[in-house]
Amino acid sequence: MTPLARILIRRIAVDGPMSIADYMAECLLHPDHGYYATRDPFGAAGDFTTAPEISQMFGEMLGLCLAQGWLDQGRPAPFALAEIGPGRGTLMADILRALRAVPGMGEAAEIHLVEASPVLRARQADTLAGQRPVWHERVEDLPDLPLFVVANEFFDALPIRQFERTADGWAERQVGLREGGLAPGLGPLTRYPALAARLGDTRPGDVVETCPALPAIAAAIGARIAARGGVALIVDYGGWHSLGDTFQALKAHEPVDPFAAPGEADLTAHVDFEALAAAFDAAGTDVTAMTPQGVFLERLGITARAEALARKLSGAALDAHVAAHRRLTHPEEMGQLFKVIASFPRGGPPPPGFDPLP
Repeated sequence: MTPLARILIRRIAVDGPMSIADYMAECLLHPDHGYYATRDPFGAAGDFTTAPEISQMFGEMLGLCLAQGWLDQGRPAPFALAEIGPGRGTLMADILRALRAVPGMGEAAEIHLVEASPVLRARQADTLAGQRPVWHERVEDLPDLPLFVVANEFFDALPIRQFERTADGWAERQVGLREGGLAPGLGPLTRYPALAARLGDTRPGDVVETCPALPAIAAAIGARIAARGGVALIVDYGGWHSLGDTFQALKAHEPVDPFAAPGEADLTAHVDFEALAAAFDAAGTDVTAMTPQGVFLERLGITARAEALARKLSGAALDAHVAAHRRLTHPEEMGQLFKVIASFPRGGPPPPGFDPLP
């Protein structure tokens, strides 16, 4: 039993069952035993691998997308080049390398990172040595400048609530105790106005997930872009319109029981891109259509970039490069599971790679 499991069991014994959202928050962010507070989870030696760790091409394509948005908006200077949940700093490093090809953009950029983990802040400082990044605890703390921001696999780690449809309404899924350990269960019927409209497209037994923090974070980004200009690129796995249980745990690149070892596994859930689009729209920005990652990267020219890099490679390095391109773009790999959406100033040109929202 992990130290965090003992803490949570004592808490539940005193206060009663906790929501999935509270459980996720403790597992991921507990100051002493939380998953992100205590380790670098990325790469082959960690629990999962993100797109920037697979190939530099991913960050380069996102950088070129931001660059076109910057050019379309009149080359604002200075501007905040920001990343939310920047991992090891790999994505930002690749974006900055791509921006060097755009005259004046690198010089106008002030680099800002929204990161809560001390362990990961240290890794980011090493990766971005010489770039003078500024760290923030919250999106709301970003400077009052035009905002060009990327969030790759950030929203999937935000705590979610789960509601199960019953014959008489909704019951929230909770974490309680069973045989001395942690176990999921159902709470009492819940009046939840945000789910009133979902009675029409669900049946008893269906699960709907909500992410309490998502609207406020997206609104803070959108409000800055509406007021000062910029572009937000959101990349994550998920879909349009939440339906089904997507809560999952990953350890050593394999799915595990999310309640077995709290604090020792990554906990995530699929992102509801419909909720993201609604929050951006309410904040006063335009929003693109949700686009599969593979389609987005191909439209930005990743295959041409892959071919250019391949000419310098051979043997095992070439094989790994080809596999990385496939992993990022192929529908049976990350190309279809992961989606991309963008927020940009109302009435302005959308960033490249996207279709307009229907």
